[in-house]
Amino acid sequence: MTVGRPAASAAASAAAAAAAAAAVPVAVVVRKARLSSSRVSKSIAAKMAVRKSTRLMGQQLSPTAPYLSYYDILLTGDDIRSLKQDWLTDNNIAFWEEWLEREILPKYPQARIVLLRPSMTFLLMQSVDVKGIGAALPNFSKVTHIFLPVNDNRDRERADGGSHWSLLLVSVIDGVAFHYDSLGGANFLEAQRCADRLSRVLGMALRFHQMEDCPQQENSSDCGVFVCILMRHLLIKRLLNANANEKVSMSMANKMIDSYGGRKEMMKIIESLRKEGERRRSASPYASSHTPPRIE
Repeated sequence: MTVGRPAASAAASAAAAAAAAAAVPVAVVVRKARLSSSRVSKSIAAKMAVRKSTRLMGQQLSPTAPYLSYYDILLTGDDIRSLKQDWLTDNNIAFWEEWLEREILPKYPQARIVLLRPSMTFLLMQSVDVKGIGAALPNFSKVTHIFLPVNDNRDRERADGGSHWSLLLVSVIDGVAFHYDSLGGANFLEAQRCADRLSRVLGMALRFHQMEDCPQQENSSDCGVFVCILMRHLLIKRLLNANANEKVSMSMANKMIDSYGGRKEMMKIIESLRKEGERRRSASPYASSHTPPRIE
């Protein structure tokens, strides 16, 4: 499916060593002893520093402790723990979308692409009056493509529920909704429902395509990571860097997803931003050390 652009003997050695030792001045021996003692002290100090750092990190990563404030997104200890080894939270995916909007999209000022936040997708799917939520959603009138992270949560009382993420990419200019699911189409019905709701908001029909060649995850916790990696790949490789005069294939056949590498890269980005936030905070006479590192 395509869319428009947008070695000596032992005895001799022992004898030589004994002679050399006898010839070493006392001052040198004392100096060596001091150096050895110094190295031991430094080693102990380093180990204590690591232990202290580990304790502090544990405090910082308590579930509700703020870790990084990045524009409209506040990452907490729970988000960081999830990103390292668990099922991605709404906040993890929202941060990734925010980062793409701040770091990638500005390089393409002509792009008219929306990265809808998980909370907005949830609102779209759960609201009874679809047309009534139009004011809460972005203005889609001049938009060419919309990325929507889809979750299988059906409980209106639990915005953080659900157990699986997939990605819906809507080409408004072509009237097509592409669904990328890394778990064999587990979110098929949810994605169809999302596309149907969005079509009513847009006031246009959308043809739904389940992308059967979507890369598949090998465990039960990488779906969110797949969504983030697929989102960036499709955004940059298939839309932003596409030739305006050519049709672009939206197939993901033979595309390999390194979920472990993806988690590491996202953490590296967060840590880099956090260090910059800490630098800014220490340079500001008004910032409090009790506030999280902030980028805005």
